[in-house]
Amino acid sequence: MGAADLLPDELRAHPLFDGLNGEQYRWLADSGRSHELGDGEVLFAEGAPARFFVVLLDGELLISKVVDDRDEVLARHSTRDGAEERAMLAHTFTGELCVLAGDAYLATATSVGHSRVALYDRDTFLQMLVRAPRVSEMVVPVLALRAQDMIVSGGRRSTLASLGTLAAGIAHELNNPASAVIRAIGELDDAVEELEAAAETWGQTAEQAERAALADARRDWLARPRGSGPGDALGVSLLEEELQDWLEDHGLGDGSSLAPLLAERGLDTGWLDDLGARVFDARLPAALRYLSESLRIRSCVMDVRDAGTRVSAIVRNTKEYTNLDRAPESDVDVREGLESTLAMLRPKLAGITVVRDYAPPLPRVPGYPTELNQVWTNLVDNAAGAMGGRGELRVSVRGEGGCILVEVADTGPGIDAAVLPRVFEPFFTTKDIGAGTGLGLHLSHRIVTKRHRGSITVRSRPGDTRFQVRLPGPPASPGAAAAAEEDGAAPTSCRALPADA
Repeated sequence: MGAADLLPDELRAHPLFDGLNGEQYRWLADSGRSHELGDGEVLFAEGAPARFFVVLLDGELLISKVVDDRDEVLARHSTRDGAEERAMLAHTFTGELCVLAGDAYLATATSVGHSRVALYDRDTFLQMLVRAPRVSEMVVPVLALRAQDMIVSGGRRSTLASLGTLAAGIAHELNNPASAVIRAIGELDDAVEELEAAAETWGQTAEQAERAALADARRDWLARPRGSGPGDALGVSLLEEELQDWLEDHGLGDGSSLAPLLAERGLDTGWLDDLGARVFDARLPAALRYLSESLRIRSCVMDVRDAGTRVSAIVRNTKEYTNLDRAPESDVDVREGLESTLAMLRPKLAGITVVRDYAPPLPRVPGYPTELNQVWTNLVDNAAGAMGGRGELRVSVRGEGGCILVEVADTGPGIDAAVLPRVFEPFFTTKDIGAGTGLGLHLSHRIVTKRHRGSITVRSRPGDTRFQVRLPGPPASPGAAAAAEEDGAAPTSCRALPADA
């Protein structure tokens, strides 16, 4: 039917946005758009590019999927269901899985009767998770449940597993910068008011030379990198105590506000003595208060800037991992794919030492980057699970004849020799019931051997399990191929290799 503006008050009443503040509601209203649908109107179709995260404001959406040439109803999202709170919340938004992954919609959404939705594009949805962590707390559990339900029910199991990994990785990675932004903004609210009062007092009493002394102190503080103080926590704590005592002895009522800012940059009481010598004793408390509030605000601004940089890096890694804006088949730098995969799986690799061994620049290989990233995800995820969160993961890439050899090795307990020949069989798994589908390695085998004309093998003993993937390099030029044929050289194959498993 049509689009319209969103109002903060209608978002305030929505369960997904419960508990936000006025500024967050205003941002949500300004950043999204309302869309009305008539009875039977399709909001999005299965297979279409996933463009929007959808919040159901009023009405009902029927979610269906074509299975074996017939429509199968997967869910009904309604604002009128009187279900249990978590289930009711889950039925008020949709599209988050596909939007996060940059994939196509996995199903079709059709309006039942008149409906009204709020639409947020992908970039805005990612910003929403940062600006409103409360929304992340609501979305991620529902997202995880949906991914699990869809995996159990079948249909694109491997893709959905990757989506679940991606969503968990993004949620985990966004948590720290989002918390930093919220903390910094909370401090800024108080710090700006305090700075105004301190600046007024200092400005009324300070001499020109004293103003210059404080300006020099701020420049010196800014020139020193964060973390340049004592290298251990105990040393930092002792330095903070010394600085706090000095500050409070010289008239700063709350020395604990300034002491940590100085300690993290390696500034000590000698630095404060030099500053104190340039300011008249009676005006030193006002100078210290002004310096404290000024540096506090600068520190908050740096926190926000660093958090923004981190979010940008997360978006960049997500884009690389999902290969947005790329054709399905292209020339692939396997090292880029491995790095993106390691970034997405960083939460699962906590406590594991990752060792990289990448050969000098190697040629790109023709292939399907998203599918290869799925292979790397399965291999790295299995290795991390085998090690139980502790051990060494070794990832290497090197040339081998006309092939590119990728090896993922771990120091886990190894795979039993009796089951080793079956690891690539469909639905075969050594994991507990519910912990694995037995499809990851089977699908990886199909992707490597069928889609990329390569090979994947495994060898294992306690403390050393290695999966080796060989992919054909770029095809040789006609001249080089003819020369090799004249020399009697056999064509290179990444399939028929001596058994090294």
